[in-house]
Amino acid sequence: MYYDNKRIRINRYINVAQVRLIASDGTMIGIKPILEAQNMARSAGLDLVEIAPMANPPVCKIMDFSKYLYELDKQARENRKKQKAGVLKEIRLNPRIAKHDLETKIRHIETFLKGQNKVRVTVVFHGRENQHRNLGEEILMNVKNTLAPVGVVEGRTQMMGNRMSIMLTPVLAVPAKGPAPAKPAKAPAAPPPQAQGKPSVP
Repeated sequence: MYYDNKRIRINRYINVAQVRLIASDGTMIGIKPILEAQNMARSAGLDLVEIAPMANPPVCKIMDFSKYLYELDKQARENRKKQKAGVLKEIRLNPRIAKHDLETKIRHIETFLKGQNKVRVTVVFHGRENQHRNLGEEILMNVKNTLAPVGVVEGRTQMMGNRMSIMLTPVLAVPAKGPAPAKPAKAPAAPPPQAQGKPSVP
């Protein structure tokens, strides 16, 4: 049996004299002859899986091998996601960028943010464009407002040389809270009972 190019021995492929056995619920059983450990796994309808082959003796656990492989795959996918997530991206813009091109750039930024990446949005000024820094401010404000549902500005607008930039951080997904249940209306108070006097006798 192989997983991720590493051999995982199970059942009859575990060819050692004895193993340190762990039950399916995680209880440490202790050192057992390999045949006894294999029979215990078979009786439980599960597999005997070698989880620490370098130990002396090797550590084996009684478990569902298919489920074990699934958990390993799931953990590997999570690790890859963590490695990919959190990458700093940068999008550079010209202060005189056309509306259509800006919309395209904003869509790219949105994709990065949804992928849990931080994005530095930078407006680069050239020559006489440095006299119109207000254009850069307007562009960055447009980007900030458009992407507010998926990204928030981290810190302040940075100005360095001929570059003006903001840092956008992904918005963490927070489940929306539903409206609070309406309180039942109080029933109107009953009028006080009228005093019943005895009828007057003429």
